[in-house]
Amino acid sequence: MKIKCGIDIIEIDRIKKSIESLGDAFLLKVFTQNEIDYCEKKAKNKFEHYAARFCAKEAVFKALSEEVDNKYSISWKDIETTNDKNGRPQVKINFLENDNIENIDVSLSHCKNYAVANVTVLYK
Repeated sequence: MKIKCGIDIIEIDRIKKSIESLGDAFLLKVFTQNEIDYCEKKAKNKFEHYAARFCAKEAVFKALSEEVDNKYSISWKDIETTNDKNGRPQVKINFLENDNIENIDVSLSHCKNYAVANVTVLYK
């Protein structure tokens, strides 16, 4: 069994500026429609949620970097953060068909200035 983790932190203002200056071009390149719909429902706090999901994507890349290496061509939208029925975040990976991964756990957090995500991958 092998465990790998990835973590990322970002200033929320960086995501906000990217969204405000690039608009849909940025959103549609980085986020899935489900992620956009979720974040847009958060109204004035939407940038915090976008930033947390951006961090989750980066953290997944880091946790899987050894496994993925140069085998796959990965886009931002291949990694999607959703929520289960209790609101707990979970990650879906659309590019990886790998039976070696037993579980992926994600934790997101954000405050006024920063968003952070931690991802742990448990391999069989």
